[in-house]
Amino acid sequence: MSEATPNPQAASTSWTSFIKSIASFNGDLSSLTAPPFILSYTSLTEFSSYWAEHPSVFAAPAKETDPAKRALLVLKWFLTTLKQQYASRSERDGNEKKPLNPFLGELFLGKWEDEAGTTELISEQVSHHPPATAYSIINLPTNVRLQGYNAQKASFSKTINIKQLGHAVLTVPNPSKPEEEETYLITLPSLHVEGLIMGAPFIELDSASYITSSSGFTAKIDYSGRGWFGGKKNVFTATLYPTGKEKEVLYNCSGQWTKAFDIYSGPVKSNSSKTLIETWDPTNTPLTKLIVAPVEQQHPLESRRAWANVVAGIKKYDMDYVASEKAKIEKAQRAMRKQEKDEGRDWERRYFTALPGPDAVLTALAPNVGVSTNGDADKTGGIWRFDNAKAEKVKGQVLSEEEKTQLAKVLLGQ
Repeated sequence: MSEATPNPQAASTSWTSFIKSIASFNGDLSSLTAPPFILSYTSLTEFSSYWAEHPSVFAAPAKETDPAKRALLVLKWFLTTLKQQYASRSERDGNEKKPLNPFLGELFLGKWEDEAGTTELISEQVSHHPPATAYSIINLPTNVRLQGYNAQKASFSKTINIKQLGHAVLTVPNPSKPEEEETYLITLPSLHVEGLIMGAPFIELDSASYITSSSGFTAKIDYSGRGWFGGKKNVFTATLYPTGKEKEVLYNCSGQWTKAFDIYSGPVKSNSSKTLIETWDPTNTPLTKLIVAPVEQQHPLESRRAWANVVAGIKKYDMDYVASEKAKIEKAQRAMRKQEKDEGRDWERRYFTALPGPDAVLTALAPNVGVSTNGDADKTGGIWRFDNAKAEKVKGQVLSEEEKTQLAKVLLGQ
């Protein structure tokens, strides 16, 4: 691989060409080839980890006996994830970058260890056409667990607009009645990319998303960007109310999802120092580092092992090498899809299964917030749920080096 270095002028020219190609493109923007300086080192399968980088906040609802306050803790947790999900990459890299598009069967596994105990993450690319990523996160001591799946549909109209497909389901044990569990259906916000013309893109959320629970509470989060509320970006307001009674606000939150936000009891009109419950400031709460196995110990289909050569090429700005390594993976994947078709079988997902019929959570809760009970299944390859039987089957499975080499050759062309 050559020791290529980025040329600022070339980067500027390629960025201008990229913007022009976006503006004239008709189709899914994720298939476009981006200039090297906008390519990320990270696969979309890793994005699932953003849900739980504050494990103690994730697990906290399991300790609250009051159902309304428990719903508030779920809302607080969700709000604390937004910065990591939608701004951490631009803050780290200087601008938002195009992630690596996962291949079918790609995995990302890890865990967090902190005062909340062990919290485990499993992320898997469950569909390629259409692309969709499923994930499962569980805090072992409390059994608070999140599962879901998502896909993105990008289009261009003055800027890049992204509709997020899918949803998440949070399950929280009721500490007052250990035999009972609450479920929370979480919808995903729409977003668009700002800063394109300046060559420093960043994400802004728009419209609204919801969290609605089996315990009878719903939260609505409204997002607005720069130009609102004194020109601040990443602004939001949120209210928590009994489901179906939006005007009977029990709690409200407001602020910037990338910075600090306040949580108040009661409706917005009563906000004061007396009704202020808490101010969340991410700078005062460090993230818990995700623990991932060393690359050499990973399964061949785990993201960081599978994409290692591509990432090395991106870091060197050697796009010929990047193209060559990506082509190996793509060719091997096409060959496997052809073989499966010839043999009349589908790729066996390692941890997740598409439900054969309606989902009980969606059937019960989706109407509360006006979303479809089909879970965008037609656009995500199915309603994907974590399969405990599959997980138990592969738990503790260790491949020999020979088996790893063979899998990498057949499935990745490596």
